[in-house]
Amino acid sequence: MNRKAAGFNLAYVLLAALGVLVLQDWWVRSEAVARIPYSEFQKLVREDKVAKVSISTDQVSGELKQALNGKTRFVTTRVDPEIAKELDAHGVTYTGRVENGLVSLVLSWVIPIGLFFGVWIFLGRRMAKQIGGPGPGGLMAIGKSKAKVYVETDTKVTFADVAGVDEAKEELKEIVSFLKDPKGYGRLGARMPKGVLLVGPPGTGKTLLAKAVAGEASVPFFSISGSEFVEMFVGVGAARVRDLFEQARAKAPAIIFIDELDALGRARAAGGVFGGGHDEKEQTLNQLLVELDGFDPTAGIVLLAATNRPEILDPALLRAGRFDRQVLVDRPDRIGRLEILKVHTRKVLLEEAVKLEEVAQLTPGFTGADLANLVNEAALVATRRHAERIAMVDFNVAIERIVAGLEKKNRLLNPKEREVVAHHEMGHALVAAALPGTDAVHKISIIPRGIGALGYTIQRPTEDRYLMTREELENKMAVLLGGRAAEELVFSHLSTGAADDLSKATEIARSMVTRYGMAGALGPVTYESEPNGFLGVPGMPGATRRLYAEETAREIDVAVRGLVEDAFQRARGLLVANRALLDESARELLAKETLSGAELAEVLGKVRAGGAQVAAAAAMTGAR
Repeated sequence: MNRKAAGFNLAYVLLAALGVLVLQDWWVRSEAVARIPYSEFQKLVREDKVAKVSISTDQVSGELKQALNGKTRFVTTRVDPEIAKELDAHGVTYTGRVENGLVSLVLSWVIPIGLFFGVWIFLGRRMAKQIGGPGPGGLMAIGKSKAKVYVETDTKVTFADVAGVDEAKEELKEIVSFLKDPKGYGRLGARMPKGVLLVGPPGTGKTLLAKAVAGEASVPFFSISGSEFVEMFVGVGAARVRDLFEQARAKAPAIIFIDELDALGRARAAGGVFGGGHDEKEQTLNQLLVELDGFDPTAGIVLLAATNRPEILDPALLRAGRFDRQVLVDRPDRIGRLEILKVHTRKVLLEEAVKLEEVAQLTPGFTGADLANLVNEAALVATRRHAERIAMVDFNVAIERIVAGLEKKNRLLNPKEREVVAHHEMGHALVAAALPGTDAVHKISIIPRGIGALGYTIQRPTEDRYLMTREELENKMAVLLGGRAAEELVFSHLSTGAADDLSKATEIARSMVTRYGMAGALGPVTYESEPNGFLGVPGMPGATRRLYAEETAREIDVAVRGLVEDAFQRARGLLVANRALLDESARELLAKETLSGAELAEVLGKVRAGGAQVAAAAAMTGAR
């Protein structure tokens, strides 16, 4: 007899005994016995109506000479004689109570014991189920894959829903053709890559592309995140990888999509003092590598993965025969942004005057997710003003909210601070208008926005740029420092308002010196590279590697400081040449709080190049 059967037999015995006790007590209670108070029993004794009695520790029972309420037998509970004497003196009717009767015994002993064994049997059966099988909630189910399986009707995404990444779509159309007709596609002996890695910044549409491939091919789509493979138990992740591929083989042709692959495929640590690593992650990664080597590419299984950090992936994942194709899903250009906006505006109501080309031009650097959020924000703005359709002004407000932050109308500045902020922002705008090749100023405001911005100057780029010359970088630094130069020129002091401008200008100058080779004295040499791990160990967290001596470090610091100082002097020279315009436009900005459109164009149209002051600053810059 096994333990489970023995447990059941013991439970049945206990339940039967409990039933017997309860039935016995019920029979005794229902018999023809009169239960009378103890005080009445004493009265019957005095009246000589009791024939015989039986006395126990806590009860008195017996027979009456005459029937009482049709019953000749009686039972009563004994009461302490001292208490009974006192109660008799006052004519009080009293009775006792049995403290350890049958019912009390059942409640205090039998039922708790029965409940204990019942719970023990229930938990035993539960554990037996968990250990014995992989069903839902079973212990063995911890090794089952958590992948969400989408069939064709669940995916509902096609290439028509993806825009702005035409090159990536063309690459993935090959996978669709292969999944639809594996034999025909491989008639010349070609095979599809075992793994396709989608690489790009967050929000560019990597997951959406993977779903579109599944929707176009009309095949099952297994979607899982890399972090779902990793558990605290060693070996669980590897078991989930095996189970995932087994499920995919059973439903082939199919697509396996692993999002955030870097959570699973981070480079394994090298040996030495930084060796070791996480056993569970390494076992999971090793199992994934084995599965990629093991499955037949003609079986109709395609592994897609997405990451925004390809530099930290293990090299074994990226070699030929595993993830042997990488598809770049980059930020869209202006034409791509226009196509994305067309997709996201299908279900919203737009005014006829809205030109999506202008919206695309105003949003350089926006990803697909950013543009979707922009359309939603514009719809919310239009809804708040009770409009019937979304207008261009709603898109402008939405862009400002996303780029500069939410307006802080309750953040009140004192008159002195407002004057400083107004001159600061006009300093940016006038320097930008005076220098060639800079982005046009779109709007100036001294209404606080976001966490720390007390004012803002928005510039509108005229086109997407991928290369910048040294002169353009120097002009950009001058624009950034225009606000600080205006404060120093007008108020003869400096404030904390230029902290972010200084940080950005210094970063540009350092990149010019250490990465772009634009410092003449240091030569065309790269002194810093992108972060590549701690002490050169791939996958280990760390900062940018330093590949130069202390003397060179000093020269780099001097060159960076010189570039920033030159940019500041150029901005100051331009503002000196336009001092009257600076004061006039700052007063206008203080009165109106915001300048844009024709008003701003009129102010900036009065800016002049700067004469001798600017020429002197430019000569000083060229000398460096």
